[in-house]
Amino acid sequence: MNGGDEVAATAAQAGPPQPLEWKFSQVFGERTAGEEVQEVDIISAIEFDKTGDHLATGDRGGRVVLFERTDMKDHGGSRRDLERMDYPITRHPEFRYKTEFQSHEPEFDYLKSLEIEEKINKIRWCQTANGALFLLSTNDKTIKFWKVQEKKVKKVSDMNLDPSKAIGNGNVASSSNVVSPKSYLANGLDRSFSYSSNEFSFPPGGISSLRLPTVVTCSETSLVARCRRVYAHAHDYHINSISNNSDGETFISADDLRINLWNLEISNQSFNIVDVKPANMEDLTEVITSAEFHPTHCNMLAYSSSKGSIRLIDLRQSALCDSHAKLFEEQEAPGSRSFFTEIIASISDIKFAKDGRYILSRDYMTLKLWDINMDSGPVATFQVHEYLRPKLCDLYENDSIFDKFECCLSGDGLRVATGSYSNLFRVFGCGPGSTEATTLEASKNPMRRQVQTPSRPSRSLSSITRVVRRGADAPGVDANGNSFDFTTKLLHLAWHPSENSIACAAANSLYMYYA
Repeated sequence: MNGGDEVAATAAQAGPPQPLEWKFSQVFGERTAGEEVQEVDIISAIEFDKTGDHLATGDRGGRVVLFERTDMKDHGGSRRDLERMDYPITRHPEFRYKTEFQSHEPEFDYLKSLEIEEKINKIRWCQTANGALFLLSTNDKTIKFWKVQEKKVKKVSDMNLDPSKAIGNGNVASSSNVVSPKSYLANGLDRSFSYSSNEFSFPPGGISSLRLPTVVTCSETSLVARCRRVYAHAHDYHINSISNNSDGETFISADDLRINLWNLEISNQSFNIVDVKPANMEDLTEVITSAEFHPTHCNMLAYSSSKGSIRLIDLRQSALCDSHAKLFEEQEAPGSRSFFTEIIASISDIKFAKDGRYILSRDYMTLKLWDINMDSGPVATFQVHEYLRPKLCDLYENDSIFDKFECCLSGDGLRVATGSYSNLFRVFGCGPGSTEATTLEASKNPMRRQVQTPSRPSRSLSSITRVVRRGADAPGVDANGNSFDFTTKLLHLAWHPSENSIACAAANSLYMYYA
């Protein structure tokens, strides 16, 4: 037996990885019982940076909030330093509020008489440089490139005027101004002079010497967010995706019918690389729903459509990539077509695995895992909303059937996660032999809705077979027998790039869990 066979045999004996036990870590913006949530405070985007040390959220009010990791700093060094020291990292990721800024404001398109809302659709982190953080944020029409950096605070130190009188006069001074009484007397000013709220009268004999305000840089620092570039007027339809390229220089933005390629340094020019708009709009049968660059190959990207297909394109083939390199779609079972078939087949989100080998897609009913080397069908299918199939009419009536749930993969590629209704999210194991299918609630007790799920035999991905896990079929209840609530839905979540930690948004609250 050679070395490779021994490793395989050892892995087979070890069996599939054990299901993770998820624990509550933190919550930001927790609501009290009965508290009404403001529309502008609802979180609409979540994204970890590549290191996992920073987390960004965007909301419907156009704000971007940044959080930074604190548990690494407590150990007195970076992760890389601790690894060199062989320091045991036993604590789970902990974050604290770092800063926030107003990324987008509501606008009005006078040519089309349309209001452009400020809601943040997507956030993507860019490469850091010189201690500064860079990120892209977008609403329906405009993408912005932000730089967030610590700057030393400058204060005004010396002035002629008495601060109490100066504030009354409205001439000067904020709380950061520091006025020295000694310097005031040294200038020979007489306290007997007077001025009204609008006038300043000089004391008799004038001012013997004038001390100009001095600006001093102090040791305090403050975080400043500056918009470096604005990428506008390139999309006729609503932007649904932005994605950074691995080359660190370019990114794509996608709307319903087009995908544009940008250079980060050039804001007034973009290249249209995908255009699915037909000559006659009456012939339109599908739209682009999501797009993402390959994590390591700068020439490859994938985009999904409302018909449930994923297209992989190669930028080396043609300037306009209307023809795809590969097409991934699952053939529908004969006789299964209904009025809702196309609606529930529409893909709301796609994500590449960290190594770029697999693509995870989310449609209304399922999560699907695709191998980019096999376009005959998904290698794994995870049932998320099968229990809602009898309720599709109701879901169509209240528009819930059009909800767009995001999905994410763990850094090691062994698990996938996505959101659901009643503020629930589901975690599935996709490693060889795994039957893990956990339902968690976005609350301080994530496992309270969990019941024991009977394990089902499944094949490994290496055998290229389809793995199907079904939820409960009882109407009115979710996979664990709990009643569901369509008004509370968990649409946005993100998995830490290197640890088993998930951040998810329930309305205006950001919950974080670890395992």
